[in-house]
Parts: sequence; C-alpha cells; structure tokens
Amino acid sequence: MAASVQLNLRSFKAPFNLKPIAKQFSRPGRIRCAATTPTKRYSITLLPGDGIGPEVITVAKNVLKLVGSLEGIEFSFQEMPMGGAALDLTGVPLPEETLSAAQRADAVLLGAIGGYKWDKNEKHLKPETGLLQLREGLKVFANLRPATVLPQLVDSSTLKKDVAEGVDLIVVRELTGGIYFGKPRGFGTNEKGEDIGFNTEVYSTHEIDRIARVAFEIARKRRGQLCSVDKANVLEASMLWRKRVTAIASEYPDVELSHMYVDNAAMQLVRYPKQFDTIVTNNIFGDILSDEASMITGSIGMLPSASLGESGPGLFEPIHGSAPDIAGQDKANPLATILSAAMLLKYGLGEANAANRIENAVLDTLNRGFRTGDIYSTGNKLVGCKEMGEEVLKSVDSPVPTAI
Repeated sequence: MAASVQLNLRSFKAPFNLKPIAKQFSRPGRIRCAATTPTKRYSITLLPGDGIGPEVITVAKNVLKLVGSLEGIEFSFQEMPMGGAALDLTGVPLPEETLSAAQRADAVLLGAIGGYKWDKNEKHLKPETGLLQLREGLKVFANLRPATVLPQLVDSSTLKKDVAEGVDLIVVRELTGGIYFGKPRGFGTNEKGEDIGFNTEVYSTHEIDRIARVAFEIARKRRGQLCSVDKANVLEASMLWRKRVTAIASEYPDVELSHMYVDNAAMQLVRYPKQFDTIVTNNIFGDILSDEASMITGSIGMLPSASLGESGPGLFEPIHGSAPDIAGQDKANPLATILSAAMLLKYGLGEANAANRIENAVLDTLNRGFRTGDIYSTGNKLVGCKEMGEEVLKSVDSPVPTAI
C-alpha cells in the first residue's frame, strides 16, 4: 500500500474477538504454582482512579500477576493517582508525576474516573480533564472498542435475542482531535449580550488519514467490511473526513467501504447491529456510538478498550464509568477491566498467549454460571466483584486452546 500504518502494536492482529469455547472445564478451577522462571519483565502503571476503579483494578492486577507467573512474565506495578483521587491529593486531575510514570511504563491500565463530588468543579479541575490530558500526553490517537454478544449473555441484551445474537463489531474512534480538542473554544457574549459557549470541530488530513488506515487494517483482519460514520451532509469537517477515507480506500481494495450518517448509524445499531463489522468515526461520534454498541452486549461492564499511538505505551481501560452509586459495595463487574488487561497483553506487549489465558478464563467463568448483578439472570449464581475475580483466577490455569 502507499503508506504503512505505524501503530505501536507489539503484535498487530485483529482486535480481540471473544468466541464461545466448549464447556471443557467441568472440574473446579485449580491454581498451579509457577513452573517457569520469569524471562520477560514489563512495567505497568496502574491508575485506579475513582468510584469502582480501585476495586476493578485490584482484581485485574491479581489476574495479571497469576498469568505472568504461568507464562514466564514478571510485572512491576506502579500505582498513581488520577482523576478525583488526584484532585483530593494534589489539587489537579493529572499530576505531573502521574503522567511521567505513565509515559515511562510499558503500558497503562486505568480503572475509572469521576464522581458527583467533583461535578461542580471548574472545567480544568474536573476528573475528565485529567483523562483528556493523559490521552494527549501519551499521544494515543486510535481507540479500539470491541462489542461482541457472547452466547452466555445474549439474554442480558435489551434487544430481542434474534437481533442481538451473533453481533460482533468494533468501533475505531479517533481520540485526540475533533470537537473535544479543537480551537477556538470557550465562553463569550453575542451581539445581543447573551452568554454563549462555543467549540470547534476540526480535523486535518493527517489526523483523518492515520485513523482511517488503522481502521482499514483492522477491517482487513476481520471480515473485510468498514463503515465510516460522519455527518457529511451538514458539517465541513465531515465532508473532509469522507473525502479522505474514500481516498485511503484505494490502498485497501480487499476491504469493502461504506459511508453512513451518524444519526442513521445510531438507528441501525439498534435495528440491525449484525450488519456492522468495523466502524471508524471521529471523536465525539465514536464516544456516543461505542457506548450505544456496548449496551447491545448486555452490559457496559463487559467491554474493554485500547488506546494506541505511533510510539510509547498504550492506554487500556474498561469503557464503563466510575459508578459512584455502587462504589465500595463489592457490586462492580470487573470483567471489562480484566479483558482490558488481556488487550494490554495482546496489543501493548505482544503477549498473545497470556492474553488468550485471560480471555478463555473469562469465558470459562461465565460458562460456569457466575454473574455480577449487571449481567445476572435466573439460574446463574450472583456474585460480587471480589468473588468474580476469584473465579476468573480459578479458570486462568486451564489449558489454552490454540485459537479462540
């Protein structure tokens, strides 16, 4: 192709795609002592954040440690404050020390940020501002958000079973441009003396081309279909977006490209989500559509994400929020964070075997009937965050199939 995608993926394969595996693990989980001496060492910066963040990060850390012991990997973890927790400690949502630790690491695992306590803060003192600063500081521009309806959880979807069953898509979201970062922005007054707030949706050719190439590469490794979502009938930034994505398509003749307006895409995700394979879109549209896609799967508590750049560490996090209403009550679903750790291993460190152990362990745990409240249905066992983590640990030591 005319230009290669330079994305910091240690081993670039199709983004993880959970497939059902046979219920081959009928015995109780058994944790084995490590049989290998660590041959690889990685540093991981942990950002627990706020709300349920510390709870789910603790579970994911335990899973990483066990998987590492079984795969000959040694992790060094450094936990740093961010978001509301950092505001309370230091007065800013992203301390310089936290950003520096993240930049030095091999990968970054984030829990969740935000909460009612800081909602009335000025913009520069909101936890969410820290997240935007972190993404900018790590120079991650490609956000990968898979949404797969697992057979074990199809009844948890709010959609009819025949609509939700078999959904397997991924949203590739541009992460560092668009209206969230565009300038000018701010507050002012209009000619009538009324207060106004304004933001700028702006994209350059470079920003569009690089995210388009990432999406085409991903689609090529999936089912070969890419849908670019924009609002080119109204917005000039979207007109350029469509023009550039169409131009890049000539480098990928094996990928079928389609275009869809964002309002129609939002409707189609609910009406017939199985039509989508890979979706590429801008920052704000991706933010909204990926959350909508997550609910097709049954719970936002099941979905991981990866944010990657051209160099440096990737940022891995569950797409759910901090859920302050249930924080500290052992009710959180840790599976999205555990699966984010699997993405960290696969795409941040190139450790596919270790990632497969985690993905299979999650499937085995679900096959054995364990559910947190957000995905619970009659006939399964209701467990809390800690117990769900313990059950995943029991499954981690199971044999790993050659393919998922």
